[in-house]
Amino acid sequence: MRHRPSDPPQSPPLPEEAPSEDEVVEIPIDGNLDLHLFQPRDVKDLVTEYLWACRQKGILDVRIIHGKGTGALRRTVHSLLPKLPEVESFQSASEGDGGWGATWVRLKALEPGSKQEQGSEGS
Repeated sequence: MRHRPSDPPQSPPLPEEAPSEDEVVEIPIDGNLDLHLFQPRDVKDLVTEYLWACRQKGILDVRIIHGKGTGALRRTVHSLLPKLPEVESFQSASEGDGGWGATWVRLKALEPGSKQEQGSEGS
């Protein structure tokens, strides 16, 4: 019986790697923030800045994906949200939207002409 050489085994695709500490990551402001690629120490600033950017664009319903895991990231997010004045309310997502691995945040609308949220650069 003759054996034909088989094709060389293909290596599996490499998983998406987390950015290095000093790498700038551009996040689309689309109302969905996935925290999986970020360091836990960056979460508070990241969530705060992302919610601010969403509000500036008029995106008032935001889904933060923190994963289920041990629940530590969820607790961090849920402890931060009540402290942010722009947050109107928040709740765990439905099973179809990530269940307790995600949180929906409702932001307060900007008041027309509000300078408070536009920043004071250049003034």
